[in-house]
Amino acid sequence: MTLPPRDTTTLLPPSGEQYEIRHGAQTATIVEVGAGVRSYTVDDRPVLQSYPRDAMCDGAHGTPLVPWPNRIGGGRYNFDGTEYQLPLTEVDKQNAIHGLLRWTPWRLLDHTPAGVVLGVRLHPSPGYPFILDVTVDYRVGPDGLRVRTTACNVGAVACPYGAGQHPYLSPGSGLIDECTLQFGANTRICTDADRQLPTGTQAVRGTVFDFHSPRMIGDLSVDFAFTGLQRDARGRSWVRLAGPDRRTAAFWVDESYSFIELYTADTLAPNRRRRGLGTEPMTCPPNAFQSGEHVIRLAPGASTTATWGAQLT
Repeated sequence: MTLPPRDTTTLLPPSGEQYEIRHGAQTATIVEVGAGVRSYTVDDRPVLQSYPRDAMCDGAHGTPLVPWPNRIGGGRYNFDGTEYQLPLTEVDKQNAIHGLLRWTPWRLLDHTPAGVVLGVRLHPSPGYPFILDVTVDYRVGPDGLRVRTTACNVGAVACPYGAGQHPYLSPGSGLIDECTLQFGANTRICTDADRQLPTGTQAVRGTVFDFHSPRMIGDLSVDFAFTGLQRDARGRSWVRLAGPDRRTAAFWVDESYSFIELYTADTLAPNRRRRGLGTEPMTCPPNAFQSGEHVIRLAPGASTTATWGAQLT
């Protein structure tokens, strides 16, 4: 039997269902696969760099990173005296990277004109035999986009947990080379060149990574986590990327996030390189499941929440 031709105009995008939220001149699109923010604009000017509707998410654009951000060397870690082995999802570097939920379809829990909540249950697997209920709540309002990630341990034993996300601040058009960056962080986490695993720390004052005062990015290549974050009276730490159009894509994290990774996107496909600044909030540093640094020990029934936001000024 010959099947009738399929109406390709109704094909589902690679990132699944698209959930649009709006407030005034702001528009954000949140996706089903990975529960990431695919785009966020104000007056049609991108605040976060998007990826096309008909493309798979590249470079983890906008994706929540749960139950750990960044890398775990060899995918191995010890928790409460038991050794675990995670799948190696960064094969060339032999690391487990960016958690377990990037390619998972999330459930729609709530959708209003200005907000959407997506949720997922992370079931046990050999490398992470724990049970988490995770929600990501996106809202747009007078202060811009706000993103709140909550995880609850619904299992019978404690579990290790960390969270992050992978938005890219947009220069508006062109390359980030032409942008001015301001970012108050005192310490850079140094990594080895081969696997990008931590080797120590460096004070950033007086180095090429010192952006306490605004300055041009130029051709500087960055793919490092920073800590010792300077905070305002509300406990927020800010990253500000001013574009050639004199508009600033501003990003903030609350006190739940102690680390921010900056990534100048030099390793993306040629047509995507340096067209957004990866600005990744993280509750723990790279390789945290091995070092134990800032890993949250989530007891049965306990939950934890972390919040970040973005706006155009």
